[in-house]
Amino acid sequence: MQDLLTKPLWDASTIGRPLPDSPHAVAVSLPTWDSVVGYEEGREKVIQKLETGYPRFFVNPMVRRLFAKATDEVAEAGKRAVLFPTRDAAQRAQRYVERRINGAAQIASYEDGLQALIVPEEVLGVALEYWRHTGEIVSSRQADDILNEREEEGVSSVILRQQLAETTGAELDDHFVFESGMSAIFGAFRAVMEQFPSKKTLQLEFPYVDGLKIQEKFGNGAVFLYETEGEDFDAAVRRIQEGEFAAVFCEVPSNPLLRSVNLARVSEACRQGGVPLVVDDTVASSVNVDVLQYADMVTTSLTKWVSGKGDVMGGLVTLNENSQWATEFRDYLSAATKGGSLLYKGDCRVLISNMKDYPERVRRSNENGELVADYLAEHPAVGRVWYPKFVTPHEYQLVRRDSGGYGGLISFTLKQPRKMPRVYDALELCKGPSLGNEFSLACPYTMLAHYFELDWAEACGVSPNLLRLSVGSEDGAMIIGALARALDLA
Repeated sequence: MQDLLTKPLWDASTIGRPLPDSPHAVAVSLPTWDSVVGYEEGREKVIQKLETGYPRFFVNPMVRRLFAKATDEVAEAGKRAVLFPTRDAAQRAQRYVERRINGAAQIASYEDGLQALIVPEEVLGVALEYWRHTGEIVSSRQADDILNEREEEGVSSVILRQQLAETTGAELDDHFVFESGMSAIFGAFRAVMEQFPSKKTLQLEFPYVDGLKIQEKFGNGAVFLYETEGEDFDAAVRRIQEGEFAAVFCEVPSNPLLRSVNLARVSEACRQGGVPLVVDDTVASSVNVDVLQYADMVTTSLTKWVSGKGDVMGGLVTLNENSQWATEFRDYLSAATKGGSLLYKGDCRVLISNMKDYPERVRRSNENGELVADYLAEHPAVGRVWYPKFVTPHEYQLVRRDSGGYGGLISFTLKQPRKMPRVYDALELCKGPSLGNEFSLACPYTMLAHYFELDWAEACGVSPNLLRLSVGSEDGAMIIGALARALDLA
């Protein structure tokens, strides 16, 4: 999958707010089905329009310039420098690259604490593969400040962690902030593998693509159960009770199928088997769900609902103080985050500012999301709707807060799937693969996330013609109107 930000290609008549006019934007626009296919297949007419993109998949222009500067300053001829935020991250990337190429790579210290991994030019893609999968990336704001020799006036990460604690319910010192949501997942993964280095992990329900890739590429492999129902789920629970796994990973609800695992049952099995449970709550947000009551660690992409603006990245691991591994995990995560946060100080300042209306934004998206989901469920052209209100509702209610809603993320298919490209092209909403912004985003999720493994995804219940909607804070009637006009073509 390649999640790229294009120079705005979307129709100016869209009802959603425009993509952020910022060099640090992480929201993405691919306005037609053909542009999605063209991007995935590398067609020149699409690729040549790309200026920047989702940072893990498309290195920001300012970061590329800093890479080039570092290459000129610390790399020999025929080699390239890829920058990482910490020495530990650079060393992990070095080991990954050396295993892949059966050769050597070097590390050199660089400006502002960054570390340069120096690799032969022909294997640059392998180093960037590590960057993409793990999310241990350099911020475009940090790159911009270094390039312009500017001292950023940041704020203490303690303020950010205090704000986060207000919605998670955990203690301040049990919040650990990372460079991105995927970096947070990778941090939690490393923490459990530190305790159980010889075991595989278990992934429950179909996850976001790199959540599974991390387990497959950096541990001892993963057992994957894409649907937690029936005899297969019963068997998985027994294996958990027997202590077979290093950890159980899941998203509640999941992306893109919005399904929820029965966390009460899984958590009890994990306690019986001495297996850590790691749950990602990004899709619904901590405003709507409380998964910490069951999990040993909770991961969250701060890039999404928490920020809501599409102009900053960040990730969070929240530790359950009652976990039997609380001391070990706290020690590991504190060391991994240098005392609590790896977020660049300029990004920390922006995220704190963006968070001011976080709960209110989520509640508006809840209202619009339920309105849109109900509308789609009744539409004669719609085949199926995935939304926590409709799929695994009992399991979702186990974690739903008293004041929480169902969230703003919805997926659906058409009764005539071949018509989805026409509907997508006609849809007057911003279009891109991110989620959680205050403006709505439509995304042909499977085409972007699994273009080269569509058959595998479909076998797991994820249709190639699935459309995912991240419903924002606009007027709900306007969103319904946009869907109605597009669905007239279905």
